[in-house]
Amino acid sequence: MITEVLEKNVVAIPEHLAARHGIKPGSRLDWKESEREDVLTVKVLPDYAEIASSLQGAGRACLKPGTDPIGDLTRERAQEDSERQQNL
Repeated sequence: MITEVLEKNVVAIPEHLAARHGIKPGSRLDWKESEREDVLTVKVLPDYAEIASSLQGAGRACLKPGTDPIGDLTRERAQEDSERQQNL
């Protein structure tokens, strides 16, 4: 398939390729030169915010009922702060 380079080096990505590879406005592409002068490769970089969002809460299934790791960590840090203040 052939596309045309527009002003400011803008290239339109064919719709079916963009959809297939998850390319949307804001996607980052990594362009690499090859040993051949007439060949470039492009890699779609992962959207880390989207990955992080999809993982949010994924570990909850591994927790025992009634556990509160965030609450435990908050209490632990408060205890450490209190001990630090006493040692000053």
